[in-house]
Amino acid sequence: MRNTVRVALVSLALVSTASLITSCQSDPDIDITKLGLATDPPEQLYNQGLANMKAGNLAEASRKFDSIDKQNPFTEWGRKALVMSTFTKYRLGRNDEAVATGNRYLKQYPSSEDSAYVQYLVGLSYAKQIPDVTQDQKPARNTIEAMQKVIDNHPKSEYVEDAQAKIRYARDQLAGKEMQVGRYYLERKEYLAAIQRFRTVVENYGNTNQVEEALARLVEAYYAMGVQEEAQTAAAVLGQNYPDSKWYADSFKLLQGGGLEPRENRGSWISRAGKKLIGA
Repeated sequence: MRNTVRVALVSLALVSTASLITSCQSDPDIDITKLGLATDPPEQLYNQGLANMKAGNLAEASRKFDSIDKQNPFTEWGRKALVMSTFTKYRLGRNDEAVATGNRYLKQYPSSEDSAYVQYLVGLSYAKQIPDVTQDQKPARNTIEAMQKVIDNHPKSEYVEDAQAKIRYARDQLAGKEMQVGRYYLERKEYLAAIQRFRTVVENYGNTNQVEEALARLVEAYYAMGVQEEAQTAAAVLGQNYPDSKWYADSFKLLQGGGLEPRENRGSWISRAGKKLIGA
């Protein structure tokens, strides 16, 4: 009985294969590499993928690793292939795919030996998508979230230092976006709206490259509104933290033109925020 079943299955497989081959031959537009017909053992496919990577053929390497993932899910070879698939997609600039593959790996193997590296690759894939400050900064927020997981979940990994650098860059982009919008309001004399944006930078992004200008713009906005005490406080905090800044020189000149000088009101929100800026 077993022999009969085996013969029947083999015959069915041969018929199916012959039909598929005939179909492929009759349609020259069909790419057989996309039909999932690869039957090489996962170890062989994996080594082929590595060889293609070494030769600089990342697209073919990615296809090899994807084949292992599809044919051998939840196996050790499948796990290793997911890591390499994430890497090759990142290197190919297919960042959304790299994020999706990496997140699938992290969901399946959260405590594996390669989870720190894959989490780092996810963060890098988001970082590659960060646009200039005139556009939506969702990729910057995603970068911060992904890289913070590297730091929190893998504090001893070799990727922490660069993860921190990528977070700083992403935060600077977020602060830059706030500054762009703030300047827009300032130019239109919508001072309260502008102040809110600059305040966000000073309070939430005090260790970015944008904070000096944010303080100077606060001087400008408060001065234009006639709120002299806050303008003087912003200038004083700017001078305390960045005495050599051109922004401080401009703010000092602006106040001096109105017969004022930098003077800190310690009850101001600017003064409280300024204490966190020292040493930034």
